[in-house]
Parts: sequence; C-alpha cells; structure tokens
Amino acid sequence: MTEDHRPPAPSPEVDPGDLGEEDQGPPPGDGATVVTVSLPATHAKERLDRVVARELGLTRSFATKLIRRGHVALDPPERVKPSFQCGGGAVLRVILPPPQRLELEPEPVPFDVVFSDLDCIVVHKPAGVVVHPSPGHWRGTLVHGLLHAFPDIGAVNGIVRPGIVHRLDAGTSGLMVVARNMWAHDALSRSFRDRRVRKRYLALIHRPPAWTRQEIRLPIGRDPGHRLRMAVNADGREALTEVLVLRNLPRHALVACDLHTGRTHQIRVHLTFLGHPLVGDRLYGSSYPLPEGFDRVFLHAWQLAFPHPRTGELLSFQAPLPKDLLSVLQALR
Repeated sequence: MTEDHRPPAPSPEVDPGDLGEEDQGPPPGDGATVVTVSLPATHAKERLDRVVARELGLTRSFATKLIRRGHVALDPPERVKPSFQCGGGAVLRVILPPPQRLELEPEPVPFDVVFSDLDCIVVHKPAGVVVHPSPGHWRGTLVHGLLHAFPDIGAVNGIVRPGIVHRLDAGTSGLMVVARNMWAHDALSRSFRDRRVRKRYLALIHRPPAWTRQEIRLPIGRDPGHRLRMAVNADGREALTEVLVLRNLPRHALVACDLHTGRTHQIRVHLTFLGHPLVGDRLYGSSYPLPEGFDRVFLHAWQLAFPHPRTGELLSFQAPLPKDLLSVLQALR
C-alpha cells in the first residue's frame, strides 16, 4: 500500500464487480493506493460522488461504487453516501484498489483507425463486428482488436469494456470514439451526457416520405409484446431524432439522421413508427423483402464530432459509405 497526498494522474479503473467482500472498506489491501484530497474552505457544497470523480479523474459510476463500498472517508468523520453534500474544508481519504488483470486475450480484429493521440482513438467499425464481449460473443469483438492495437487501454473502464464510452450495434458500420485513459473516459462520458457530441447517421428507408425534414420527439421503451424490440412508449425515455431527406429514389429514400439522445435502436424505432422502416431491418421491417445478397440494416455512423477530452478543440470526422451499402444504393436507383 502506498499513500499519496496529491490527486493522482488518470488511474486505471477496476471493474466494480471485482470489488469483492474482502474489499468492502478499510484497511486497504496490498497494492491499493490511499489518496488524500483537501477541499479549499471556499469550496461550495457538492455531491460527494462528483467530487471524488473530478478530483481523482474517475467516472461517476466508479466513484459511486467506491463510496458505497466504504472506500471513501471524510475528516472530520461523517457517515457518507454518494449524494452526501461535501463542503469546504473537508478532507477526503480515498482507497483505490489495485488494477485487476484484464481477462481478455488481445487478437487482431478488422477496423480502421481514423485518428489517435494520447487521449482518444476514432475508429471506423465495419458491420458484423460486435463492440464488446457479451453472451455468444466472447471472441473477435472490437474490444479484442483495440487491445491488440492499443495495449495501453487495457485498464480503462473495467474488465470487458476498456475505453468504450458509446457503442454501435453489430450490424451498424461507422465511426466510434474510444478513450485511452480514465481522464479522457470521464471527459468523453460527460460530453455524451451533456449532448455535446454530434452523431449523424446515413440510413436508407422504405417509401419516400412526403416531408424533407422531420423532428421526431417520441419516448422509447421496451416493446411489451416483443422482448427483443424497442417501441415508442409513453412510459419510455425521452428520445429525439432529426431526419433530413438527402435523396429520393423510386421506392426508397436516403436520409441523414442526427441523434440527440442515445436510446437503443432509436433511429430504427422512430422511422418505423412513421411508416418508413430501414432497408434490411428484419426486426422492425420484416414485411419488406431484402435486397438480393444484402444481410444487414442499411445504417451507417457517417459523421462524428466531439470536443477533445483534454484541449476542448472540436474534432470532426466523416466515414464514407462502405462498399456493400453503396452497391445497394446503386441497385435501387
């Protein structure tokens, strides 16, 4: 165990599930680090989880886990919880468990690197690649490929999702940003949460719409009649999609979709609700025939813009349509 009286550099985060019974609070075990943070007397009252996350460069969710497991103590002593209002003059003692070995074997996985620096990576994910390990997909995910190409992300954000701050469905191609350290992970997560990230998708829909621009503000929740589907649901979460028609075809239309929220299957659910399911979508548009030889949803993460996690500079990227989507588009003209 070591003791440090200064906020550390961005530190690796262990998976909350790896904080077992033996780690439920002080004293710290071998390899743990104790960090002491003193708040200035002028510091306004603020939630403890926010203070811990900001001062130590952690995500809010991980800071919350540390507090609930008794790894955060105050001087003078107080009974604390994540929502505890921490004021000026307080001294925090935080126990950071040692990083856990990542139980994933790096392997080469196809994807293109569009941009990389010491804080983040922008990749162009091909269709068919699952983002992170999950039941039925324990090998060959984007995470396995990232670990192979960028070993330094192995300790970022836990055991099975190192560096991942957002995701794309397996069948969706296009741009993603990945964090290379916990400081960048927290900054990128805040940008997504505060809706400072611009995500624009290209989609091919059935039936040319009568409109050229549409704002779809409809809540999305689980479909009570189908466990695999989402649906427009009055009890669901807020969802906003802006749609712009780029080109009308005889029986289809190419549209650009701006996502202002990130609900599961949001574009597919919203456009299906308006009567325009996406080409290739067996889950939401099963009554429409598939183009010959085409076996995925026509959906592509086309443009991505976000403030750089360290400098704040706005970074913008664009990924052209892959060949399989271009072939479908040309065939349906």
